[in-house]
Parts: sequence; structure tokens; C-alpha cells
Amino acid sequence: WDATNLGHIGERPRFMTVKVLNPKTASMVQELVKEKAVEALKKCFASRMEFGTAGLRAAMGPGISCMNDLTIIQTTQGFCCYLEQSFGNLKERGVVIGYDARAHPPSGGSSKRFASLAAAVFISRGVPVHLFSDITPTPFVPFTVSHLGLCAGIMVTASHNPKQDNGYKVYWENGAQIVSPHDKGISKAIEENLEPWPESWNTEEALKSPLLKDPYQDVHTQYFKAIQKHCHHREINKSSQVKIVHTSVHGVGHTFVQSAFKAFDLHPPYAVEEQKDPDPEFPTVKYPNPEEGEGVLTLSFALADKEGASVVLANDPDADRLAIAEKQESGQWRVFSGNELGALLGWWIFHCWRQQNPDTAAVKNLYMLSSTVSSKILRAIALKEGFHFEETLTGFKWMGNRARDLLDQGKTVVFAFEEAIGYMCCSAVLDKDGVSAAAIAGEMVSYLATKNISLSQQLTTIYEEYGYHISKNSYFICHDQDVIRSLFDRLRNYGGQKDSYPTECGRFSISAVRDLTTGYDSNQTDKKAVLPTSRSSQMITFTFSNGGVATMRTSGTEPKIKYYTELCAAPGNSDVTHLKKELDDLVDAIVENFFEPVKNKLQPKPE
Repeated sequence: WDATNLGHIGERPRFMTVKVLNPKTASMVQELVKEKAVEALKKCFASRMEFGTAGLRAAMGPGISCMNDLTIIQTTQGFCCYLEQSFGNLKERGVVIGYDARAHPPSGGSSKRFASLAAAVFISRGVPVHLFSDITPTPFVPFTVSHLGLCAGIMVTASHNPKQDNGYKVYWENGAQIVSPHDKGISKAIEENLEPWPESWNTEEALKSPLLKDPYQDVHTQYFKAIQKHCHHREINKSSQVKIVHTSVHGVGHTFVQSAFKAFDLHPPYAVEEQKDPDPEFPTVKYPNPEEGEGVLTLSFALADKEGASVVLANDPDADRLAIAEKQESGQWRVFSGNELGALLGWWIFHCWRQQNPDTAAVKNLYMLSSTVSSKILRAIALKEGFHFEETLTGFKWMGNRARDLLDQGKTVVFAFEEAIGYMCCSAVLDKDGVSAAAIAGEMVSYLATKNISLSQQLTTIYEEYGYHISKNSYFICHDQDVIRSLFDRLRNYGGQKDSYPTECGRFSISAVRDLTTGYDSNQTDKKAVLPTSRSSQMITFTFSNGGVATMRTSGTEPKIKYYTELCAAPGNSDVTHLKKELDDLVDAIVENFFEPVKNKLQPKPE
């Protein structure tokens, strides 16, 4: 038997006969039993990881609540059965599996090991598997699904999570992440296939199977060919004097971003030597997340100062996100927010598209997307320029699926973004992609440099033309689900009145409320929200009379209550100091009146 499945503590135990094929997880459990570490054992075995639309994400280690050999096999068996039910031609078309460089020596778990086990499961059922022979950025998996016309894709990654974590991300045949009801169907199939099939452990045989193919070279060639369609200023790129630094933060991005720059005829970016090679320990950073800003970019700034570079690009460890910083005239570095980069890339992509498509009628077929908690800047640009802008729920699974729908209708989708530094600049990948975004940003920087314009100056020009959009996003940490529930229930029954939302917050008047947990939207004539709703997560958006918008929501993967606020000013209103003060006051009022951090014992975001 395998000690990773001792059964559910607190439920009727379920035992199964399984060979011990990972002695490391077994001995970790035996150690805990010896130490009578009941709480630690409960943590490992009390409840199974939940498979959702984001797949799985958890710590690597023993037990059904962790990522390990057994839980990967169980998950893949369920997914395989669900695909067999969904596709009559699964055995002709097959699946793709990619992985990053994560590893957890204490439990013997690693992304590569998990990917091999997933491949063994599919091959045992006669399903062709395109398994990458080496680490790959996450965007290569959805690209491969579309490029080869496969039924599904799996990427083993925990993106920018802490080093002990791993994850299992799933794509459907349309090249986008799965949405409901697939998650529920897969989850049910996992529960029905918990006992490992005889060949599921047999990675050695699977790796010799004629059903196993390596897509690495073909996909590498085709991906860089596909993104070259978005290179519009090759001559400028060739002669550009701009110096750019790139860091992959110990992840997979280095060689791929170098190749992307080469595909655009850009000079190779200077690589941060200490961070360019994959290292699952992430030794130089506290968190491997470029969203955290300056702390992750310290070594990049030092290299840029040494080489005289003015711009820093940073990918997260699986290279699906991109952060950008620019040296200011003062000598200080400015790290752009995800919303500011959304404005810059959105402007640039439209600018390039317009040069290629001078016919004024063509703009009516053009679409850009962003998530509902991201800046409304694309809406402002779309209103003035005449293209379509659509908002989706939070997360690229929604934008990817919506983009696919629009593309299938013959529309042109040129850009989608979310404030969490995620950008889809190329519709060959229906997910965020930090590799193509890095090359496109490199070209934008080179083009602006020929006009002696910095990114910061261009951002100001965008805001002057389309209206300032100033945002402030943060979060509180809260581990108590009851507190989270009562905080949101209070907002739905404000002042003790049932189903009554607040009409003001401090001195700020509220003009509209949308609650995507209950499906209420005061702006709609029938009071029903247009966007999909979900009772399993909390999300309320308040629109204020002063042009402010604030969304409060829970995180699907972390113990956080997040808030996203933005003040959208009309073009011509360029008193930035006043606008920032107005937004600061609004955020203070929301924190004091709606979050009540002292009463609810909420921990602020660590500085």
C-alpha cells in the first residue's frame, strides 16, 4: 500500500492496495506517524485537493491534499476518462503535456516527474501524447493544442507560487483553459477513478511507446513563426540602440525570450546571470513573482545600471506574465502596474494594426478584451477609435474562451489583458503569454526611442488623449471563512436591511452595484447581471458618482480579500495630483467602512 492514501481522516477511511513506488512520500508519512503529528497528518489526508477551472494547485508532499505521484495519477485517470466520454476521436488526436522546472526533493516530486506520470496514464489507454522533452513556457501548451488540433493540453506548473507548490493546468480543444461545467465533470471522473490502473506507474514503458511524440522542435519553430506576424518595425529593431535587461526569475523564460527577440531582429536583452537558469529553489528572491515589483527586480536594476540599460523586462517562472520597469530621468526606477502596461500595449497594438489596415470600415471587426477588475482604459480607447471592447469575468480562462468565440465568428481579436500582468498579444495563444509580450514590448520601446519618447511619456500621452485612469489595488489576508462571509453578507444587507446595498461610502455617493455572487446588477433593467455568476466566490463591484469603480473579491487560490479601485477621468481632466488624492480618499473610505479591518482582524498586505 502507499502511505499517500491512508484514507480520509474524519470520514470513513478508504483503503486501496497500491505498490509503494515513491518511498519518499511513504517515509514522510511514517515519520509523522512516529512523531504522532496528528495535525500535520490531518492536513495531508483530511480532504482531497479540489479540481476547479484552474485545475489543481497545492504544495508538493504526501497525502490527498498535496501534489504527489498518486494524486497526479488519480487526476489524470479522471481527466482521461472524461476526455474519452467527450471525444470519440481522442485516440486519433491525442493530448499535449508540458512542464516547468519545479522540484521538491523531500517528497521526490517534480514537474517533469508529474508530466511523465500523466503521459503514462494516457498511453496506457492508447491515447497519443505529445510530451515536451524539456521545460517549456506555459503558453506553448495552448499553442500546441491549437497548432496540432489536439483534444486537450496539460501544463504542470505553479506559475509564481512559493517554491514548495506545484499545479496542474488544463486546456480544452479550443486552445483555452477549461470553464464550467468541464471542471465538475473532470472532478467527478477523478472520484470515480481513484485506484491506479496497472500501467499508470509505468513511466519507463510509456517513454518507449510509439504513442509518445516530442513536439519540442516543431512547436519551437512554429511558435516563433506565428509571433513574427506581430513584428511591424523590423528595420527599426535591427538598428535600435536601446538596451534592455531581461530576467526569468529562476524560471523557464530565458532561452525563449532570447529566441523571441531574435525572431523580431531585436538585439538580445542582457540576461540577469544569477536568475537566468531554472532553479526550483528560487534562491535570490523571497517570492518568485514579478508582480511584487522592486524586491524581485533588485538584481535586474543593478545589471541595467551597470550596462546603461533603460528598460527591464521580467517574466514569472512559467513565462506567462510580464513585468516592465523603466529608468526615469531622476535615476529612480518606475515599475509599471499591470493596468499601465495594459494601456501601453493596447495603444501600441492598435497603433500597429491601424497602420496595417488604413480602411476605416475594418475597425468595426476589431475587438479587445479585459477582465472586469482591470482598468477600463481599453474601453476609453475603443470609444474614441471605434473598435469593440468587451469585459469578462476575472481570469484568462474567460478571455481565452470569449476570444475563441469571436474568432470563430470571423472577428479580429488583437489584444486581451488582466491587471495581474497578464497579456494576450497574439491570438495563436488564447491565454496570457509573457514571451510574445516581451518581444512586442521590445519593439514598442525601440520604436518610441526613435522619436525620443520614453514609456512613461507615452503613457501620459495616452492618458491625455483618452482620459486618465488611475488605479490602486491591494488586499487583506484573512484565514477565517466565517469572517469573509459575514463581511460580504453585511454589504448585501446594509444597515440591517435585507437585500439592501450601501448607497454611500463615507463622503462618496454610490451610483451602481453589481454582485456577481448573487447575480444582482442595479444597472440592468431586470436587475440581473450580464456576466456569469458564481455562488462559490465573493465579488461585488461598486460604481461611484465621481467616476470611481471598486471591486471587492475573494481569491480562488489564496487566503485574501482583494480590492481593485480605479478613477476614470474624462479626457482633458489632467490634474493628476487631485485625481490621485481623490482615489486615495475613496480607498481609505472603502477600507474603513466596508472592510472594517480592526473589527474583522484583517492583516494588511505585507510591505
